[in-house]
Amino acid sequence: MASRHSVGDATPFLTQADDTEEEHSRGLETKKVDEEEEDDDERGDGDVHLLTGISYRHSFAIVLILFYVNLLNYMDRFTVAGVLPNIEDAFKIQDSQSGLVQTVFIVSYMVLAPVFGYLGDRYNRKYIMCFGISFWSIVTLCSSFIPKEYYPLFLFTRGLVGVGEASYSTIAPTIIADLFVADQRSRMLSIFYFAIPVGCGLGYIAGSQVTKAAGGDWHWALRVTPGLGLIAVLLLIFFVKEPPRGAVERKSERSLSHTSWWSDIKELLKNRSFVLSTLGFTTVAFVTGALALWGPTYLMRARAVLYADQQCDQPICNYKDSFLFGGITVVTGLLGVASGVEISKRYRKINPRGDPIVCACGLLGSAPFLYLSLVFADSSLVATYIFIFIGETLLSLNWAIVADILLYVVIPTRRSTAEALQIMVSHLLGDAGSPYLIGVISDAVQRGKPDSFLLKFRSLEYALMLCSFVGAIGGAFFLATALFIEKDRKRAELISQGLETEDDSPEDRIVVPKRGRSTKVPVSSVLI
Repeated sequence: MASRHSVGDATPFLTQADDTEEEHSRGLETKKVDEEEEDDDERGDGDVHLLTGISYRHSFAIVLILFYVNLLNYMDRFTVAGVLPNIEDAFKIQDSQSGLVQTVFIVSYMVLAPVFGYLGDRYNRKYIMCFGISFWSIVTLCSSFIPKEYYPLFLFTRGLVGVGEASYSTIAPTIIADLFVADQRSRMLSIFYFAIPVGCGLGYIAGSQVTKAAGGDWHWALRVTPGLGLIAVLLLIFFVKEPPRGAVERKSERSLSHTSWWSDIKELLKNRSFVLSTLGFTTVAFVTGALALWGPTYLMRARAVLYADQQCDQPICNYKDSFLFGGITVVTGLLGVASGVEISKRYRKINPRGDPIVCACGLLGSAPFLYLSLVFADSSLVATYIFIFIGETLLSLNWAIVADILLYVVIPTRRSTAEALQIMVSHLLGDAGSPYLIGVISDAVQRGKPDSFLLKFRSLEYALMLCSFVGAIGGAFFLATALFIEKDRKRAELISQGLETEDDSPEDRIVVPKRGRSTKVPVSSVLI
């Protein structure tokens, strides 16, 4: 027995899965589960879609519609970032007040996410999303007509936009999870999360280009997405069908039952993979939230410093940094999300801990490149954009993988609540405060010094350096997730398939001889 434990303790972290006596008793069951998932993935429109009553083509069309709505969400959110200097000039506000534009939206989004998560686990998800998107579109349109004397009212309307986005973001991934399994689910989630970088980039581009076309009037930039939101509502009503929750994962006649909201929260907090991956994702939200709002502004200030003593007759001086930053965000997002899914898919075949390890490598790798992008900004914008490109690509590896981790370590009847809790925590400790914090640090550095372009540039540079250190901490959280991911995934699979209940625990198992070694089985499985 001692020798066996010594071998287990020496198990390489990056190459082998957890292997305890308790988990070995489930080995054969899990192997069958994996084989069934592979069969489902190969069949595509076969048995999996017979269970949902929705064909493969229809299911794929639903994913595309959800992608479109997610695209609009992020496009609207970052249109404001693309015209932030215009908003600062219009309302006569400082950096710390500018950071509040994003913060009030995130706070509203964060607070309401648990409400819609609770509703999404119990009621028709399609109609909840229709209500949220309609509300979001109306409020966004109204915010574009607020005069410059009423900045608090503008902040209030940006906060109300979070109501619509909370109703959508907590629910849409769970619909995809109820339509697909295994590798197909990962692929569809990657399509869905392509909308994040593409939407962000289009937001920057639309904000700057529509404002330019409107003769410098930034209000028109906020009037683009509401009309597209109406199209999204019509697509949801007429083409999206609500799939049954957990049907594609159930392997027995035992159905999953809903528990109280407080019971759901307590079970989620016991799930170490969920908690640690949520903390890791929180650091991703912190970094992306800060860079998303302040990135274009920082690059504009760097350009003003770099070309302060030169006539602006070179092509590079005429480029719009919001446009460039938006284009980079689109390309790096597509490349990062696709690469993350493909790398994790291949690495998972040799290491079941592959998903959190890929996330950790992405965060730890992005930190130094984001730092270098700040350091080189006052000497070479070309080098800065190259480092931003590499850093954002590595940062984007996480998006679809984190969503997939949540879906396979949490049972179907609890997924919307889990999405909501993850959103609340990641925004509360992440991008709800990071834009404002960056602005506060920047203002603190400037305080008491003569105003100049160089000072504004340096103060924002020092503030944004915080992002690199936060990203490194996130990598550590994902490495910790890798220690528990295998056990938590197996347990969620067995409960989802009706092969085990949540009341079954290691303490409730008894030891029965099996081929010369002990095996633990649930007490309920033994007939007396």
